[in-house]
Parts: sequence; structure tokens; C-alpha cells
Amino acid sequence: MQGNEKAVDGGLLPDANGKDPNPPGQTEGSKWQKPRITRKSLMKCCLVKWIIASTTQQGPDSCDGDLELSMVRHQPEGLDQLQAQTQFTRKELQSLYRGFKNECPSGLVDEETFKTIYSQFFPQGDATTYAHFLFNAFDSDRSGSIRFEDFVIGLSVLLRGSVTEKLRWAFNLYDINKDGYVTKEEMMAIMTSIYDMMGRYTLPSVRDDSPSEHVERFFKKMDRNRDGVVTIDEFIETCQKDENIMASMQLFENVI
Repeated sequence: MQGNEKAVDGGLLPDANGKDPNPPGQTEGSKWQKPRITRKSLMKCCLVKWIIASTTQQGPDSCDGDLELSMVRHQPEGLDQLQAQTQFTRKELQSLYRGFKNECPSGLVDEETFKTIYSQFFPQGDATTYAHFLFNAFDSDRSGSIRFEDFVIGLSVLLRGSVTEKLRWAFNLYDINKDGYVTKEEMMAIMTSIYDMMGRYTLPSVRDDSPSEHVERFFKKMDRNRDGVVTIDEFIETCQKDENIMASMQLFENVI
């Protein structure tokens, strides 16, 4: 995995006219690498589907290219600055902002919105706890609300970041109390919330003891010095070297 550090790419959003910005076999130039994950797989991201649904409802004529509004509580940073901070194109940022603005006219998204989003996409389970943990991972300043900038920067890492960047973000999710360490209890809480959200009627079926089995196996491998906690270095190194753990981390990526 260590040699696979380039950001992944692929058409993510329609442009202002509803067209795919990266048709099959076509790239936007040397800036982007050839897609290693497809547009279809990226569209599985719940937060992206939520945004695109709002964009489609709004129509193509409501795009604010400069990302400025006169009647919002929070006005986001300029488009050029966000483009430099993320792996999204200008058109993708415009589309993301249109949907974000439509769903969150104040310019901020709160935890209840996250819970609503994941309840809609995972009606067979209880998404409340997972949505709470995911919201806290996005809410870096612990303000109780997420700005558009934080939202797209996080999405950029999760969808197009390098392996190390994604693992750092995942560690931040597992580090519930943000003390720089992941305990077995924290890992168990995250894994249980994912299984609860997926529901008991998933195929293949999820057994009650599956979360604890995963945590016991993962934690034993990650806690190399046996001090009862996992550091970010232990987390990243173990995930990159262990194919089974890395494969299991796909479960996390599939429920963002």
C-alpha cells in the first residue's frame, strides 16, 4: 500500500448542465490521475448523494460560482482557495455548494441533519450513533455545526485522498475523545454503530458477535507495544501492512 499514495480520481458530480464532467475514457489533463475508482462507486457516498439530490431539485440556473451569499449566517471561503485545498474541480465545488446551500440555507449543517441523511439511506437499521460519530469527525473545531469548507475538505480526503490521508481521517473518527489515542472501547463503539446502522437484515447476515470479533482481532494487531491504546502511527502502519485489515476498512468507506 505504501507505494500507492497518489490521490484517486473519477467523475464525481454533474456539471451545471447535468453532464458528467469526466466521460469514460476522458480526463481533464495531467492534473488528474486515471480513475482507479469509478464514478458509480463514488456515487455510493451518502453525503454526495444527498448533495446531488438537492442540486438536481434546484436546477442548473441557480449556481453561485463565487460561493457568496448575502443572507447566510456563514459565508464560505472563495472558490479558488477551496479548489487549492481539495481534489475537486471548480465545477464540482459549484455543484456541491448548490446542494449544500439548498439543504442548509444558513451555510452550516448540524448533527440532526447528519442523522436524517443516514436514516434515509439506512432505513433498515439505527444510524443515530454512527451519524453522531461521523459528525464529530467533520466538526473539527467542536462548534456543533459544520461549515461548507470543512464539509468539502473532509469529502475530498475520503473520496480522493491518498491511502495515508484516508487512514488519518479514519483514525480521527475512531479517536472519539480526540486525545490522540484509540482505545479498544472507542473502536468497539464505532464498529458497533456501523453494524447497528447496517441492520440485522443485511446480506450476508451480521451476527451479534461480529463487532467484538473484529475489534479483538484488529486491536491485537494494532497495539504493537501492548500498552492498551493505539497511536496514529500504529494504526496507519498496521493498516498499510495487513491486507485483511485494509480490506475490512472498506466497510468504513462504504458507509460514508
